[in-house]
Amino acid sequence: MSVAIVTGSGGLIGSACARRFAADGYDVIGIDNDMRATFFGPDASTRAVTEQLGRELPAFRAADLDIRDAEGLARLFSAEAGRIGAVIHAAAQPSHDWAASAPQVDFGVNANGTLNLLEAAREHCPDSPFVFCSTNKVYGDLPNGLPLVESETRFDLPEDHRWYGGIDTTMRIDRSLHSLFGVSKAAADLMVQEYGRYFGMPTACFRGGCLTGPAHAGARLHGFLSFLMRCAVSGEPYVVYGYRGKQVRDNIHADDVAAAFAAYVAEPRPAAVYNLGGGRESNCSMLEAIAACERISGRSLDFSLAEEARVGDHMWWVSDLEEFRRDYPGWTLRYGIEEMLQEIFDQNAERWMAVRGEA
Repeated sequence: MSVAIVTGSGGLIGSACARRFAADGYDVIGIDNDMRATFFGPDASTRAVTEQLGRELPAFRAADLDIRDAEGLARLFSAEAGRIGAVIHAAAQPSHDWAASAPQVDFGVNANGTLNLLEAAREHCPDSPFVFCSTNKVYGDLPNGLPLVESETRFDLPEDHRWYGGIDTTMRIDRSLHSLFGVSKAAADLMVQEYGRYFGMPTACFRGGCLTGPAHAGARLHGFLSFLMRCAVSGEPYVVYGYRGKQVRDNIHADDVAAAFAAYVAEPRPAAVYNLGGGRESNCSMLEAIAACERISGRSLDFSLAEEARVGDHMWWVSDLEEFRRDYPGWTLRYGIEEMLQEIFDQNAERWMAVRGEA
């Protein structure tokens, strides 16, 4: 049986991929050392998810391994050589703000860790699809230069603009402010592409918008829809940084991301690059997301607006999905904003209410 190696398997996308590839008949080796707890504190730990995967999936095996450990990765890949059918790289330091507090750790995890995985794959499974969970932050703050129009609840592009339906991969990535996180992910993104072009490996970069779902361990510095709903339910205060709360994000469910990765693995091509998010079908501003959280939870959110925006933050982002759909027409989005928020609420509200003393 083929093996799928999934990094960051205790996280949102990694766990969704572990379940998806196990369902598709793969043995899954999940690489995760719970660095998320180091980044964001014990409430963001992925250890419980890793343990749950072990209980639920007979085909799952956890490997407590740091992707910065090149020798450890080489040993694991060597032991499975000949069986590895796919490498799904979802491990990352995912926060703008945290990256600035520890640049060497951020770059070590996001850039050097990715290089370590590419080298292990080139040595032991060069023909196996390698999927990298990249980010739209590789484009830096260039989207903020678009001719955005302000309405009561959001910024948006005019309908006659070439990118009204979503930004495609022709947007350049240089001459812009990225945040250190955006830089480390851009370095990894380019390296993944280069291994596809230079070595002919089947590699893909998926430049994600906001990825979410009920398994998201949302934290103040990362995972805004999950953390927003958590604050609405628990009564914790929430701060919206910049743009009067009218910044727009497209949001995509982790299961839809895993389905896109699986589609690529089934029909891989070298050096593929796609923007992947909710597109025009699934996007919202912060103000619109707050209203939806209040409506679904039946509670008022204690939020405030801070004037200063986060460094490199986007005023508007909607992904163009047509590039991926042209190559993989069988893939579809199954979730919209309302469905995702409702699922986040249904699966987490009881636990979050305990914080409020109502459970």
